[in-house]
Amino acid sequence: MSVAALRRATRETVSGLPREFWWLWTSTLVNRLGAFVATFMALYLTLGRGYSATYAGLVAALHGLGGVVSSIGAGVMTDRLGRRPTLLVAQASTAASVALLGFMHHPVAIAGVAFLVGAASNASRPAVQAMMADIVRPEDRVRAFSLNYWAINLGFAVSSMAAGFIAEVSYLAGFLIEAGMTAVCAVVVFVKLPESRPPRQTGTGKGGGDEVRLGTVLRDRRFMGVVGLSFLVALVFQQGAVGLPVAMGTAGFSPADYGLALAVNGVLIVALQIPVTRFIERRDPARILVVSSLLAGYGFGLTAFAGSVGVFALTVCVWTLGEMLNAPTQTGLVVRLSPTQGRGRYQGMYTLSWSVAALVAPLMSGLVIDRFGAEWLWGMCAVIGTVAAIGYAVLMRRLDAQEPATDEAPAATAKPEVSPA
Repeated sequence: MSVAALRRATRETVSGLPREFWWLWTSTLVNRLGAFVATFMALYLTLGRGYSATYAGLVAALHGLGGVVSSIGAGVMTDRLGRRPTLLVAQASTAASVALLGFMHHPVAIAGVAFLVGAASNASRPAVQAMMADIVRPEDRVRAFSLNYWAINLGFAVSSMAAGFIAEVSYLAGFLIEAGMTAVCAVVVFVKLPESRPPRQTGTGKGGGDEVRLGTVLRDRRFMGVVGLSFLVALVFQQGAVGLPVAMGTAGFSPADYGLALAVNGVLIVALQIPVTRFIERRDPARILVVSSLLAGYGFGLTAFAGSVGVFALTVCVWTLGEMLNAPTQTGLVVRLSPTQGRGRYQGMYTLSWSVAALVAPLMSGLVIDRFGAEWLWGMCAVIGTVAAIGYAVLMRRLDAQEPATDEAPAATAKPEVSPA
């Protein structure tokens, strides 16, 4: 592709989206640029504080548990209070709890505040995704979710590099910088983003707000099928952060080798997410979800044959492509199946699938590697990816055979419930 063609593709990818989306995108980018704590938490606890690896794992698990607990509650808040208040509460709470964590010394206090950080930081996700669905036209949502996903990974790539330098100077500085940047995100939301929640409806149709409860979500078999498949895919993708470093360490590779192999993931996403978005935007989501599941499963499955850093990096390329295909397409499917008045609850349940996977994945990888060896873990990833692909094929076939879900015009075109400050 020529430079001119690349510029044209980039311009077409970012054009036509509402101004509110770009403020939300900016908030996401700033938030991820300051995400230092998750990157150096294990080093902070083991090297900075002298705690054991077991304790560091416990703190990480409590951080993940906080995300599990907040997923559903944040979804309910998003529907009841609105997207904007939920984002404000979540980001302000994250800023306060991250700053507090930097001053904690007692192991019980650190663990407790880490749980609060996990709960607060995860609470913004249902609101962000619901607001994005509100303000972006249905035909542009896959593109919008791809751009948001690109911002997340760009921010993470930069913050991961910066975290190492900051940690060498002061761990406390990292906590305070993240707290400050999260507070900036809260200010952006408060000043620039109006409430996007659609006006409540009193009818009994699909958009009727009085009908959408957590029980409604749980009884929605099609959507819960997506949640289950999302959990399987997330379980596979989590192995990049939990199973892969353990397996490479067991095989005699250094942390630097793992960092080099995993860096391919961030580089590819930052470099290729926009072209990939152009490729998938108008294509059949069923095929994309099937292919992405197979790429994820067999990308990790091929790790069983890796014997060098270069081969590990090649396997990362395979499952990263699956990640780039899956993330925006699956998020778009969640919006497609969500009633307008229940987007927060539906997004909360979808977020829960990833939060639970983040808890289960470390337990699964550790148990399998210790008892059977890393090759069994990678074989399981291939099997799980295949099961997810079959599941998506069946679910999407049934979904396409039924009447398409009603999708209203974006709420950004209607009068917002709350005016921006």
